[in-house]
Amino acid sequence: MRDAFISQAVFNSPDDTASFAAALAPLLCPGDTILLEGPIGAGKSHFARAVIQTRLANSGKIEDVPSPTFTLVQTYDDVVTEIWHADLYRLTGIGDVDELGLWDAFGTAICLVEWPDRLGSLAPSKALTIKLEQSGAEGVRIAHFSSPDPAWQKRLNLAGLHDED
Repeated sequence: MRDAFISQAVFNSPDDTASFAAALAPLLCPGDTILLEGPIGAGKSHFARAVIQTRLANSGKIEDVPSPTFTLVQTYDDVVTEIWHADLYRLTGIGDVDELGLWDAFGTAICLVEWPDRLGSLAPSKALTIKLEQSGAEGVRIAHFSSPDPAWQKRLNLAGLHDED
C-alpha cells in the first residue's frame, strides 16, 4: 500500500525533538502505533521517552523511562491507556515478537516500536513511521514521517509539524 502522505522536518536540537514528541503525545489514542526507524544514536529512544513522559505527566505521574534495549518492552499506564515502548533490536526473527505480547498491544495500547523492521510485513497497517537521521551538525535530526493512514497528517500538523521538503 502506498503512503497517504510523506513529510519531513528538521529538529535543530534534542530539545526540539522532545518538544515535538511532547506536542504529539496528547494526540495519541489507544491502538496507535509509531514505528521509529533510524541508526543507533538517531534519537529513537529520546523521542519515545518524551512521548511517554508527557503522557504520564499529563496524568499526574512522574516515572523514570529507561530504554527497553535489554528488557525489550517497557509498559506504562496513563489514565487513558497502556503505553508500550518496544526495542526490537536484539530480536532475531518474527517468532521472537510472539513472546512479547506486542500483537495484542497494537490493538489496545499506544505502541512505540524501535527497530520495526523486525516486525516484517506484520507491522500495523495504519502505523505512523518516523525515520530519524543524524545530520552533519551536532544534535540536528532530520525526521521523515509517512503512513498509509491520512489521519496521521492532521495530527502531525496539530503537533506543529512544519514540512521541510
